[in-house]
Amino acid sequence: MISFGPIPSRRLGKSLGINNILSPKKCSYGCVYCQVGKTKLHTIERQYFFEPSYILHEVSEHLGKLKSSEIPDYLTFVANGEPTLDVNLGETILLLKTLNLPIAVITNASLLYEPTVVNNLMLADWVSLKIDAPDTQTWQLVNQPFKSLNFETHITSILKFAEHFKGILCTETMLVQGLNDSETQIANLAEIVKQVNAFKSYLSIPTRPPAFSSISAPAIEKINYAWQIYTNQGINTELLIGFEGTNTGHTGNAYDDILNILAVHPLREDTVNELLKKDNADFSVIESLLKQQLIKQIPYNNYKFYFRNYFI
Repeated sequence: MISFGPIPSRRLGKSLGINNILSPKKCSYGCVYCQVGKTKLHTIERQYFFEPSYILHEVSEHLGKLKSSEIPDYLTFVANGEPTLDVNLGETILLLKTLNLPIAVITNASLLYEPTVVNNLMLADWVSLKIDAPDTQTWQLVNQPFKSLNFETHITSILKFAEHFKGILCTETMLVQGLNDSETQIANLAEIVKQVNAFKSYLSIPTRPPAFSSISAPAIEKINYAWQIYTNQGINTELLIGFEGTNTGHTGNAYDDILNILAVHPLREDTVNELLKKDNADFSVIESLLKQQLIKQIPYNNYKFYFRNYFI
């Protein structure tokens, strides 16, 4: 359950995901839109999860099962929670670099006040920082940060990290209807994002079932307005509002492929069907997983999505 995919990434091409956080979901945030579901353990305490050598072994073994056409563009830490909670993140990145593939980390940036976290992320080739809120009130509404976190410290830490990071730095802003999509909020967000001076700044919307069912994407007019404001600030902006496609990697074991991907990445039914086809399997695999309650099906925006089902 360590690695999954590769899956098509709108940011990274073919991305082999690495889930370095043990279930249930552990995070310093409780984002209302999170595709992995609600945070089970709200924490900022860095913990031990896996031996770095074990992650290297699992990723190496996974890569060995892929066709040459499926070799990923990036090895990406995208966890069942916040990947920087892993105290071994830095050592793991160093070991994975021996595989001669670039390393990406998608983080909510909430722990950048910790020097060890900063040092760990400095080892990555590509880092994405989450910036969803221009002020404390919006931050609390959208991201629901751990109680001891401070918004001003959070933003200051992001800007300090941006000054020193030598790899490719990106930001990502998730727009949520009625929470952070007013003209004032968008303008203030753009002011913060501009200071980061990232290689690219992504504007995204909920495209998969969110943690809270009341959450929805803003109207297309709001999305366009945000893009215009960001672009007018000189920010290299890209919208992430579409479906990334069905072309996932596969190892030949449909059962494991589906469970590993669903641990951190819900799949649309058409993507699941394509994956089953590649693994020479049929829909009975899904029926079996549903019957065992290892996965669950949720309708969203006229599509069926499949999720990993956690009982804890």
